Amino acid sequence: MPCYVIGHRNPDTDAICSAIGYASFLQKTRLPEATPARCGDLNARTSWVLEKAGMPAPRLLMDVRPTAGAVCQKGVTTAHPDETFLTVYQRMMEGGFRSVPVIDNEGTVLGMPTMREILSLLLPDEANQMHAGARTVRTSLENMTRVLRGRLVHAREPELEQDLIMSVAASSWETLRDRTKQFPANQSVFIMGDRPSLQRLGIDEGIRALVLTGGFELIPEDLERARENGVSIIYCDHDTATTTQLIRCSRRVGSSQFEKFLSFPPGALVSYIRKQAQEEPGQALFPVLEDGCGKLIGVISRTDLLSPPRTRLVLVDHNEFSQAVKGADEAEVIEVIDHHRLSGNLVTKEPVRFINDPLGSTCTIVARMFRDLGLKPEKNVATCMCAGIISDTLKLTSPTTTEVDREILPWLAEIAEIDVDDFAQNFFGAGSVLKHQPASEALESDRKEYEEGGFKISISQIEELGLRQFEEQRRALADELEALRHRQGLDFACLMVTDITKNNSVLLVAGDNRLADRIEYPRIGQRLFQLDGVVSRKKQLFPALSRVLASLDGTPEPEEEVAVGAGVEG
Repeated sequence: MPCYVIGHRNPDTDAICSAIGYASFLQKTRLPEATPARCGDLNARTSWVLEKAGMPAPRLLMDVRPTAGAVCQKGVTTAHPDETFLTVYQRMMEGGFRSVPVIDNEGTVLGMPTMREILSLLLPDEANQMHAGARTVRTSLENMTRVLRGRLVHAREPELEQDLIMSVAASSWETLRDRTKQFPANQSVFIMGDRPSLQRLGIDEGIRALVLTGGFELIPEDLERARENGVSIIYCDHDTATTTQLIRCSRRVGSSQFEKFLSFPPGALVSYIRKQAQEEPGQALFPVLEDGCGKLIGVISRTDLLSPPRTRLVLVDHNEFSQAVKGADEAEVIEVIDHHRLSGNLVTKEPVRFINDPLGSTCTIVARMFRDLGLKPEKNVATCMCAGIISDTLKLTSPTTTEVDREILPWLAEIAEIDVDDFAQNFFGAGSVLKHQPASEALESDRKEYEEGGFKISISQIEELGLRQFEEQRRALADELEALRHRQGLDFACLMVTDITKNNSVLLVAGDNRLADRIEYPRIGQRLFQLDGVVSRKKQLFPALSRVLASLDGTPEPEEEVAVGAGVEG
């Protein structure tokens, strides 16, 4: 089972590249099943990096909550509708199964009979015990012969399935003769041992079949007479009582109605299945079926629902569940590698490796691990980690940059065989988010949510070569910020657009007016601020907003009607 190394939602280049780098490190050291993953689409610059490095995109993983498809038991024992009750019952007994899926030739589930249901169908119900229903078995002569391990020496339409009425020849000739008058001859089956006179009675009446028990056989004259009258003959070695019970077990499983059962698609959450299963106390197993076709994937038992296997995660470039892949709080987080502040509600059930170092990039932390152990990452992995450092430190110009970043970047660049200046210029010029993406996607390209002082806020950051694209998209971005705030239930949402040519930013905001009114940066519009020298969300913008939030009383401002597109005029 893989262990996913994954960055935060709406991943930036550092989140993607640190996941790739740390997965490679774990593979080389102690966790060969480590697999890089991502929680969101790649932005244009990250896509350029992966293409430059010749690396595939990490696996997209948007939800790690346990699902039916992930926890179900595959390769399960099944039954075919043409199999007899005896065959299925014996299979269930041998395997200790409480229920078994009945599937057709295409793998479609037809029913989920339990052991109790199968046994109940072998016995007549109380209302029929004194009538023909108690004697009736819907079966064929072939299936009767099969369960009896007998020999069909003469048969008429042996594969025909019909309601057959059993009569045990334990009475006198007269009593048996009278009984034959009660039931149609073409449905009657006589079961007896060495009783020639009663055997001839059934043959003369032209009954459907004569079953001889105890290893007895007809004399040649009577066998020929049976052929002439169309009476099928079955020989078996069982005694009469056992033979009668076995014939009851010769019914096809598919002849019974088991179609009412609760099933789930592979994407159904275990938490949902658990609730639904409580409403079906009589069902022992729950089949997991392919969407749209009903084919069996596997089954889930009630035991499986008690403690489903959890996805193993290594979190990189974040340390709180509010920024993690959905369901991370239900997963098994085994490590955290990050360079941000500690916050949020990250709680684990067991002790974990937790490395949080205030360096400029998570890729710096990972690369230092390689170097400290005397290991070198592959060229393509080194290329990715170079990009992570360049992106998060703005090529070592951000205030988050440390001496370790300045040491590690040239070490990686030598392994990757790249020129840092040329690589950085091409990286930042690889694509304008604002030019190539609609406003809604641009805001999500690198967005983080925080809970601070009773407020829920969102900060998106976009890095551009100049602010011309921002000016062109400003109104659309303001509209989408307001829509995002309402959609996500946020008190405050903002977008920092960083001009990497000047190391300055502008801040577009939406939401709580009290917070907006106290922002310490110069206002250049009703909802727009100038952030000279501010390029880091982590070290500059969020601390400034956090100070404002701390000065408020923790009670979000009442909602006011805001005109879409309002507040962005200069």
